[in-house]
Amino acid sequence: MHFVKKDTKEKRLDFVKKLKKNKILRVPGAYNPLTAKLIEEIGYDAVYVSGGVMSNDLGYPDIGLTSLQDVSNRSKQIARVTSLPTIVDIDTGFKSCKKTINVFEKVGVAAVHIEDQISQKRCGHLDNKELITAKKMVNKIKECVKAKKDKNFKIIARSDARNVEGINKMIDRCKSYIDAGAEIIFPEALKNEKEFELVRKKLNCYLLANMTEFGKSKLLNYKKLENLGYNIVIYPVSSQRLAMKNVEYGLRAIFKDGHQNNIIDKMQTRKRLYDLVEYEKYNALNEKIYNFSSDGHE
Repeated sequence: MHFVKKDTKEKRLDFVKKLKKNKILRVPGAYNPLTAKLIEEIGYDAVYVSGGVMSNDLGYPDIGLTSLQDVSNRSKQIARVTSLPTIVDIDTGFKSCKKTINVFEKVGVAAVHIEDQISQKRCGHLDNKELITAKKMVNKIKECVKAKKDKNFKIIARSDARNVEGINKMIDRCKSYIDAGAEIIFPEALKNEKEFELVRKKLNCYLLANMTEFGKSKLLNYKKLENLGYNIVIYPVSSQRLAMKNVEYGLRAIFKDGHQNNIIDKMQTRKRLYDLVEYEKYNALNEKIYNFSSDGHE
């Protein structure tokens, strides 16, 4: 029971249409379904599900410990509460790219991205990453493209080669990923405007920029990225970081003070929460169903 008007095919088609408009799509990360509803209400273009955020939410570091089931179940929960297209980080493909693509197509997301690290991966903005060969990554991309059934379901190829092999070899890798069928390229951990500009100059495809905090990339305004020719910008961990800092602050205050009175103004009100989860709509529908059933009709 939910009130999302658009089905999966419509959301994927919306994603394709938005990309063709040549206006950058702003895409925050959602660590849970409620955040996805807020992202839509504010007016963003899509929702992002970060593999690192999923690991963190489960209490794990982002080193390849999450499973296909972990990420696909949460992605399904997030995608179904919003009319926005959902982009999901599938890390290195969860062993079988074919199975992974089949699962994520079924859960209702619009796009996934796969990266060229080894399975014991690291966050894209950490050092000491290890890559698979470009040839192996090309084969993974080809397997992903072959496995998908909906032409509007997009395969995004992420390269972590910038800080391992250098930017020029990363660009060469990305060219081979495009040839393999990736329509969107995610060049991870670029440092500054010059690097973003160089990648745009060298690659003829849609490009995704990652504006994660505390990483290797300079945090650029979305308009700057748009002017540089980027099509998508993600803010993968921002919502989780905002939430956890404030949760920690509040819990420490309650522990110290013995009550919540000093931090009530930091909390979302019951009314605001009920507005966001569409309480009245659900309640009215529930009453309608209950009354209908109680009359003895089927």
